[in-house]
Amino acid sequence: MMNRNRKTMNPLLLLLAGIAIGALVFSNLEFSFSGFGSGRDGGLLLSGKPHYAEAKNTIEDYPVQSLRSFNEAFVQIAESATPSVVTVYTEKTVSRRLRSPFDFFGHQFDDLFSFPRLDPEEGGKQVLHGLGSGVIVTDDGYILTNNHVIDGADTVSVRTSDNRRLDAKVIGVDPKTDLAVIKVEAKGLKPIALGDSDRLRVGEWVIAIGSPLGENLARTVTQGIVSAKGRANVGLADYEDFIQTDAAINPGNSGGPLVNINGELVGINTAIASRTGGFEGIGFAVPSNMARKVMDALITKGRVTRGYLGVSIQDVDENLARAMRLPKAEGALVGTVVAFSPAAKAGVATGDVITGFNGTPVKSSVELRNRIAGLAPGTEAEITLLREGTTRALRVRLAEQPAAEATAASSAGEANRALGYSAAPLTAAEAGALGVSPDAGKVVITSVEPSSNAYRAGLRKGDVILAVNRRNVESYAAYGEAVKNVKEGELLFLLVSRQGNKIYFAFNL
Repeated sequence: MMNRNRKTMNPLLLLLAGIAIGALVFSNLEFSFSGFGSGRDGGLLLSGKPHYAEAKNTIEDYPVQSLRSFNEAFVQIAESATPSVVTVYTEKTVSRRLRSPFDFFGHQFDDLFSFPRLDPEEGGKQVLHGLGSGVIVTDDGYILTNNHVIDGADTVSVRTSDNRRLDAKVIGVDPKTDLAVIKVEAKGLKPIALGDSDRLRVGEWVIAIGSPLGENLARTVTQGIVSAKGRANVGLADYEDFIQTDAAINPGNSGGPLVNINGELVGINTAIASRTGGFEGIGFAVPSNMARKVMDALITKGRVTRGYLGVSIQDVDENLARAMRLPKAEGALVGTVVAFSPAAKAGVATGDVITGFNGTPVKSSVELRNRIAGLAPGTEAEITLLREGTTRALRVRLAEQPAAEATAASSAGEANRALGYSAAPLTAAEAGALGVSPDAGKVVITSVEPSSNAYRAGLRKGDVILAVNRRNVESYAAYGEAVKNVKEGELLFLLVSRQGNKIYFAFNL
């Protein structure tokens, strides 16, 4: 029989024993709470005492070192290139407000050149203090910048990275590429190395350096990539082959360098495309190879001489390719051939499509213009062209481009479905007013509906029709016969004369 009077353990002793055992166990346990902390298993490690000094970075050494090397590369590029960058100051006296010339199809192309845009008092004068950027390219003081930075300036000066303010002399300007060379007399200058912009690839890292928005931000460094190459038809200069970049640049950056990861100059920052006037991720730089040729010419001769072929050319779009039975929409379509020009002497004719130049394919009219202009007058070249489906090769000796050469390329626009223009017989008086001989054509465009496909293709009032669908127009009656059989939806292929230049247009009725 069980003893009901057995003594039980003292509750107080049980409590003290439990506390002692619990403390001993807790001090030697780790608790892991998934989703927190810095343990290798992703959990928060709790122990009896913290070990902060013993904590280790769980990121592998290789990525860390790679990121540090990547970071160090940009630091070294900036340290190498920044001493070559100068802030350019100009003063000019004006009597009216200055406006940016870069308005293009609803987008604002800012020239990156900063100056106060203030209206002077009626009839008064005003001194504008401009600010841009430049880059030292020789140790004896030659500096590359943009033409629009120093254009019309009464005085030009620069501030170097070691804070010297130096007067600058304008050596030469080239508005057709928006480049200029100035020079300072100083010692201890650090020139930048010139890189090969032709080797630059889309996606490469680049940095831009300049003085955005004011001299207190001089030698600002920004980083981005090459977004595109060969940007043309932007409307900033006659000869365009821009590097597009998303490295942040703003007004005041004009003339500053675009630098590759080797610390070499690959471009001269010129403009941005912006709806607000500020940076929106699209900047343009003149390639260093183009800048080098211009710079050498300005330093040695004081001006730039360019090769001259003597033709007006335009791009071949899909409609022109179909109308001319071309295999693809590439090449440069010849309109006007200037009398006694190198092209005329070589046998180039209106309607020829130039597909190759010196053994290299020609993709567009802009590409051909730049390549011709980049050669010295007197250079012999070979032209490959298509004429009536037959490939021909012609030898030509380039002349020097006339100073007042008009822009050769023109856009034919896009084809649309509606047609709306009217034509009438060309009178002798109209021929004289339009600058064409009476026998140059017998039909003149009298009006073009703005919403029509003809207008969108580029046809304008005053154009003189010379041919319709490859048939020469000798009279208004002949014109009527040529167009009456063209049905709705079919392609109309016109050759017109405009201010002495011959231009092709193709669009659907």
